[in-house]
Amino acid sequence: MSDSKKYSLTEQLLFPSTHVNQEKLRNAVAHKTILITGASFGIGEQTAYRLAQTNVTLILVARTYEKLNQVKINAEKLGASVEIIAANLTNDAELNSLIEYLKNYENGIDIFINNAGKSIRRSVFDSLNRFHDFTRTMALNYFAPVKLILTLIPQLAKNKGQVINISAANVLLIPAHNSSAYQSSKVAFDQWLRCASPELRSKHIAVSSAYIPLVRTRMIEPTKAYDHFPAMIPDHVAKIVCNLIITRSRKHKPWWLIFSEIGSFLFRRRLEIIMENRNR
Repeated sequence: MSDSKKYSLTEQLLFPSTHVNQEKLRNAVAHKTILITGASFGIGEQTAYRLAQTNVTLILVARTYEKLNQVKINAEKLGASVEIIAANLTNDAELNSLIEYLKNYENGIDIFINNAGKSIRRSVFDSLNRFHDFTRTMALNYFAPVKLILTLIPQLAKNKGQVINISAANVLLIPAHNSSAYQSSKVAFDQWLRCASPELRSKHIAVSSAYIPLVRTRMIEPTKAYDHFPAMIPDHVAKIVCNLIITRSRKHKPWWLIFSEIGSFLFRRRLEIIMENRNR
């Protein structure tokens, strides 16, 4: 089924259908090993299924073993070789255990898809006694992927591999209302990766960032305001990830994001005043 059949008219305009050339994808990932974090639900799960239809080895990481194991079963039915690791990447012991496993992985990792993430939408006034709102988002959205990439660099350089970061469109825009924990952590990793990219590319490691808008996953379910917002479906994002693997492009952005970026620059002060007034 095409993407457009799953979208409202507004969503069809904002998120035009994406096509993946299966032959090119198979050629791009044949006999390669791909690591996906946050692989048990949403974008990670659908990306695993898309890639499973090729001759590929998948290493899937997520917190929930039972759901991760079901993804493994489904992906293996599609033809992939799948290994799963249940790990909470905000837990130092579990993250370090994953790192030790990856260090000793035979032939190394070819592609790392950084998808795991934590979202939170809360006023700073509601976080006065919740410093963990910030430590947890930074742990998963920033420190974990940095530590994983530092571990994988020798393997990725040897294999002329690729890092794909599932970022958020709003990291390129004016800071969002009630998003100090989430947006700052996503911006931090996006900036780190952009700083590291020239060095990584000098060693033939491709770096790709997918600046994705709102996606209809369980991550946004606690925020009821998002129920009425246009949102992408996870499989559509999975197709975008597959095309980044094929092309090794540096970035993907929605066609309309450039206008939002210009608006954020030209009307920044006015937008800040609007947000200030909403909090009064």
